Amino acid sequence: MEIRKVAVLGAGLMGHGIAQVAAQVAKYKVSLRDVRQEFLDGGMTMIRGSLKKFVDKDTISVEEMNETLGRIHPTMDLREAVADADLIIEAVPENVEIKKSVLVEVEKLAKKDAIIVSNTSSISIDEIASATRRPERFCGMHFFNPPQLMKLVEVVRGAKTSDETVDVVVEAAKKMGKEPVVVKKDSPGFIVNRILIPALNEALYLVWEGVADRDEIDKAVRLGLNWPMGPLTLLDYVGLDTALSILEIFQREVGDVKYRPCPLLTQMVRAGLLGKKSGKGFYDWEKK
Repeated sequence: MEIRKVAVLGAGLMGHGIAQVAAQVAKYKVSLRDVRQEFLDGGMTMIRGSLKKFVDKDTISVEEMNETLGRIHPTMDLREAVADADLIIEAVPENVEIKKSVLVEVEKLAKKDAIIVSNTSSISIDEIASATRRPERFCGMHFFNPPQLMKLVEVVRGAKTSDETVDVVVEAAKKMGKEPVVVKKDSPGFIVNRILIPALNEALYLVWEGVADRDEIDKAVRLGLNWPMGPLTLLDYVGLDTALSILEIFQREVGDVKYRPCPLLTQMVRAGLLGKKSGKGFYDWEKK
């Protein structure tokens, strides 16, 4: 199966980046769909800003930037977005009921041979697939933030996902310039978040227990583990609410005490200190 058109559902933090990569690198025709015009406008503004940075760094030309923008069609019409799409990438908020309700509608409008994937970072692929009548043509396609720069894509096989579906999605990821890894079994957090989120939670406990200050923790991990940024900075980028949601899913699905969210994380989310998305988290992003 050859992918010619991609539909990206959700123009937010991840969706707009995925749409950009599909149009810019793979040169796919892309429909970017969201439920409100302001969300679409915001997504397109972020895409233009990202492309402008590539132009300023002489990575792409102005002509290539305009060609990329010409391949992306923003729309609020779900039928228009998915009707002739070969690959449909769901990138709506990390809430299983929202994802399933979107897929129920997509199921009615998509081509019979279309492949549908979810960009979920933590929710069970089999649970999301239960909303479709084509679980063999459904899998996870987890991009990393920001999709324009991060090379990894986790391709997650569900219990009923066909080999052909996995092969097509792996090839699509490669065409987008990514390095795909196949997760053989649907498991909470897949590979990266299964390792990363408990590590971030442990950094929170270091703050909560008064073991070390914020800057010292971030510095120690950057220099000692060679991370590009410290765990508390990374939490601000990921979103503290997202990290809490993933830990709660781990607790529910795996039931291990090691996934218990640090009380500091819960407190900060309740206070609206979500990180970069809210302007403040461990750092003040309004000043940066």
